[in-house]
Amino acid sequence: MPELPEMETYKNLLQLKVAGHVIQDVEVNREKSINTSVSDFTKELVGNKITQIRRRGKHLIFELESGNKLLLHLMLGGLMYIETNNDSISRTKQVILRFTSHQLCFIGLRLGYLHLLTPDQVESELADLGPEPLQPGFTLQSFEDLVENKRGMLKTTLVDQDFIAGIGNCYSDEICFAAELLPTRTFDTLDDTQVQKLYQSIHSVFQDAIRFGGYMEQPLFKGDHLTGGYDEKCKVYDREGEVCVRCGSIIKKKEVSSRKTFFCANCQF
Repeated sequence: MPELPEMETYKNLLQLKVAGHVIQDVEVNREKSINTSVSDFTKELVGNKITQIRRRGKHLIFELESGNKLLLHLMLGGLMYIETNNDSISRTKQVILRFTSHQLCFIGLRLGYLHLLTPDQVESELADLGPEPLQPGFTLQSFEDLVENKRGMLKTTLVDQDFIAGIGNCYSDEICFAAELLPTRTFDTLDDTQVQKLYQSIHSVFQDAIRFGGYMEQPLFKGDHLTGGYDEKCKVYDREGEVCVRCGSIIKKKEVSSRKTFFCANCQF
């Protein structure tokens, strides 16, 4: 499932490829992926311009010239692809937005969605999300305040979107590895130094992951050499049985609250 770095990568690339373009046509092949009738969805979008793309947590917000917005959550298996006349992808496309020279395809939205909403509705939909970990307001002090009364496991708490927005299965493991903490540790067992290191690891892992385009390898368009570059740089996620880059032990995998979790039992404590 795309997490903060993947959606930030999408946002940055889509801002270059799609923002400022007028939607010429709309095709909806799965009505459950949208929240209105196809006719109302099409009527609002055709002739409308995407003015800007923003991200909140794992969501993208496509701002429309009309003032309304498209709220996207890809969920498990969802992805996007920008097709041109000379390049297409052989996947089932749930929703397609066509522009003059290209089209943006939303693929695998069986669990995800692309909803047409007013600004107030978007604000309401995202109201329960936790803080953005890369925003200036996410300081060490604010993180310490956030975890002060937490007792849950690092793994299950970090992936809780109400706690911090954008962390999922992959990056919770990578963050714990960077902090040298077992994902099964509980917050109430951490000392001040460990809390500080966990905070720093959230920043460093996300900054590196964004720089290398996230871990999901499906490119956004032909010639996209950024998306997915972090996959080969993951230290523990999906590395079961491989050698730990830090201590040489073997990476292990276990289920934690029904989530696959990867870690080094030797150098994470």
